[in-house]
Amino acid sequence: MFVLIPLVETSHFRGGTITWRLLNTTPSGSSVDIQIRQRYSWNRASVFCDDTYIASLTQIGDNTSISCVSGTCSTWNSNLIYTKTYCTDYSVGGSVSSGEIYYTRTVPLNISFSIGFISGNWFANLVVGAKGLWSVIDRINTIVRPDGYLNNSPVATTLPVIYKAINTQRVHVVQMSDLDSTDTLRCRWSDNSASNFNSYDKCADVCNGVPGAVLYNDNCTLVFTLTLANMYVAVALQIEDYYTSISSFLMSSVPLQFLFYGYDTPSGCSTPPAIIGNRPNRGIYQIILSWIPTATQFGPQGFCAGAIDNTDVQSNQWCITFLVGYDSPNLIQASSVQGTVSPIGTIFANHTIFSIQATRQVNRPSRNYTYVYFNDTATGTSVHTVDCGWDPHVMYSGNTITFYIPYPPWIPGHTYYITFDSGVASGTDFWKPESSPITDPKFWRFDIWNPAVSSTTTTTTTPPTSGTVTTRPISTTTVNTLLTTTGIVATSTTTVTATTTSVTTSTKSQELHIFDFIVIALLV
Repeated sequence: MFVLIPLVETSHFRGGTITWRLLNTTPSGSSVDIQIRQRYSWNRASVFCDDTYIASLTQIGDNTSISCVSGTCSTWNSNLIYTKTYCTDYSVGGSVSSGEIYYTRTVPLNISFSIGFISGNWFANLVVGAKGLWSVIDRINTIVRPDGYLNNSPVATTLPVIYKAINTQRVHVVQMSDLDSTDTLRCRWSDNSASNFNSYDKCADVCNGVPGAVLYNDNCTLVFTLTLANMYVAVALQIEDYYTSISSFLMSSVPLQFLFYGYDTPSGCSTPPAIIGNRPNRGIYQIILSWIPTATQFGPQGFCAGAIDNTDVQSNQWCITFLVGYDSPNLIQASSVQGTVSPIGTIFANHTIFSIQATRQVNRPSRNYTYVYFNDTATGTSVHTVDCGWDPHVMYSGNTITFYIPYPPWIPGHTYYITFDSGVASGTDFWKPESSPITDPKFWRFDIWNPAVSSTTTTTTTPPTSGTVTTRPISTTTVNTLLTTTGIVATSTTTVTATTTSVTTSTKSQELHIFDFIVIALLV
C-alpha cells in the first residue's frame, strides 16, 4: 500500500489527536455510524486564529485528506474526511492556534482499520525530528466487545505546548478518559514498527522524541529532563483501551502528539505561576470562559489551561473533564410534607437517622472530602460533618442517601440546617457525574424539641345522659400532645444554571493562555 504524503507549509505543526465514538453502541444490521473527531494545533504565526475566527466558525490548518493506512480499507474511499478544523482557541503569548472538527461516517460492522494524518514538516528547532514528517495514526474497531456492545475510543487531554525549565527533572500527567467507563486505559510511546497494533508507522520522524524520558503506562505519567534551552521536543503517544485489566485484547489505539519547550530559568524569579482555584482578589488575575456544548460533543470533553507570566514562565497545566449529555443526581428539597427528606419540623434531641432522596440513582462518591455539614443557626457554625467518600455511617440505596449520627450534638430549642459539598451524591453513568453543592440554609432545616417550654393540655369529654349509639368496632389512637410536631414552613428555591468556568492565576501571572480540548468563547 502506498500513501501520498503532502508536504505543506513548514514549521507550523504543534501536534494533535484523532478519536472516535459510536453513535449507537448496540450492534444492529451490517454497518455502524461512527463520529470521528480531529483536533490539531499550529504555530499561530503561520495559521492565524482570533476571536473573530472563533465566532465566524472559520476553518484553519491544512486541508489534507485522512488516509486509511492498514486493515479493512476497502470502504474508506467513500468516506473521505479532511484535516482542516474549525478554530476553537488560541494563545497569543504561546503562539498557538487550535481547532477541531467532527465527521460522521458509516462503516461495516466487525472490521478494524487504521486511519491517519501523515504530512510534514516539523520545525527546525526540534531536538529529534527537525524538519521531519509527522504521522498521527488512529485505530478504529467495530468488532463487538465481550459484553455485546460496540467500543468507543479513549480520549486524552493535554496542552499542545508545555514550557519547562531545563536541567530539572519534571513530571507531566496526561489526562485519559473513556466513554466506556469500565475499560482499562494505558498509554504507550508511539513506534514505527510494522507489527504494532496499527500496523503502520505511528510517529514518523519524532519517534523517541524525548531523550531519556520514562513513561508510566497505567496513569500516563512522563518523567523527563530537558537539557537544551530554546528547543522543542515532540511527544508521540498512543492511548489504548482494554476490556479488563488482565485482558490481552486491545480494542483501540488513538494518537496524542504535543510539545515540550525548554528555557533557561529567569535570573530574577524562578517560581512559576500557579492555578489556585476561585478566590480572586486584586493581586490575582483571572479569566472567564463560556461554553455551550453541541450535540456532536456528547461524552467526555477534556479541558486544560496553563498560566504564563511576563517572564514566559508557565504554570503546571490544570485539567478537568466535562461530561456532556449526562445528568447529575440532584438532591430534592422538601416542600411542606416529609417525604424526600426526613426528618423536618421538630424532633427529639436524641434523633440519629437522617435521609434525603435524589432525582436519580446514587452511589458513594469516588473521592474523599465530600462533606455533609450539620449547622447550628444560632452560631452559623458546623456541629457535625460527614465525609461521604469513606464514612460507614453514610449509606446509599437506590435514590436515597441515609446518614447515621451515632452521638447527636443537638441542643434543645435550637434550629439546625444541612448543607452539602459538590459530589455528595454520584450518579451511576460514565465517570459518576456529581451532584451540585447546596449552601442554602433554607434547603433542609429542623428544630430540636425543648421540654422546658412545652405545655400539656387535658381535654375532658362528658358522656351523654341519655340515648344509645351503636357503632362498628374501630381501632383508636390516643394523641400525646407532647409528641406533636410544629408546623412546617414551606420554602422555595430558584435553580440557577451556571455556564461559566472561572480560572485564576497567581500574582505573577500577566496573561492566562488557554489551550482547551473543547469549543470555547473567551470573554475578556
